[in-house]
Amino acid sequence: MTPFLSVILITKNEAAHIDACLDAVAFADEIIVVDAGSSDDTVARAEAHGATVTVTGDWPGFGPQKNRALDLARGQWVLSIDADERVTPALAAEIRALLTAPAHDAYRIPRLSSYCGRFIRHSGWWPDPVLRLFRNGRARFSDVPLHESVQFDGSTGMLSQPLLHYTYPDLDSAITKMNRYSSDAAAAMFARGKRASLPGAFGHGLWTFIRIYLLRRGFLDGREGLLLAIGAGIGSFYRYAKLSLLTRPRQLPDENSRTRL
Repeated sequence: MTPFLSVILITKNEAAHIDACLDAVAFADEIIVVDAGSSDDTVARAEAHGATVTVTGDWPGFGPQKNRALDLARGQWVLSIDADERVTPALAAEIRALLTAPAHDAYRIPRLSSYCGRFIRHSGWWPDPVLRLFRNGRARFSDVPLHESVQFDGSTGMLSQPLLHYTYPDLDSAITKMNRYSSDAAAAMFARGKRASLPGAFGHGLWTFIRIYLLRRGFLDGREGLLLAIGAGIGSFYRYAKLSLLTRPRQLPDENSRTRL
């Protein structure tokens, strides 16, 4: 029998998250996991939850990898989640009730994200509606390596219960992601022909802090709101600073330098 609801997710070294993530979607008819070669026991844990796991030998980027998972889904409906996200019992009940008589072919879900142990309700992070539930065959993920999104042209509805997102459990993880994402973003911008300068990078970082902490009222999120705004500003600065270094002409050593070496 064709499954009605497929849950899809991509993983790599998500042993700390995968059990809680898959426990929360046990109501689905099918769980598809595409793993990018985890060195921990992510795959074994996913299989223990009854997931169909495919391990890939390469990493094409977030968008293409999620499309691989989508291509494996057999359900009439698809719910896409990340390993650090949790479907609450209330959200699961809303999804089950909704799919008995859906009024749209895709639905956005409000996402409530945690930063260093605090759920952020300002700073531009809430309600953060993300399109994650859709009829199979009607949507695809954008073919980009970073900050992918579901591409859907049609009528969309909005759910009321939030999807919980445990994105940054501590500052170490925030700094690690900031460094990796800023490098990936700089490379992507460079490939699109964008250029940057160091003064411009400073301006981007300052404006990001002002936008999040003041204009989006990040100060109402307490200490974590301040840390978030500072971290986002630094991430923006490094994104454009790295781009500026990619755009500078490479300097080759002259003959005298090579002789001295």
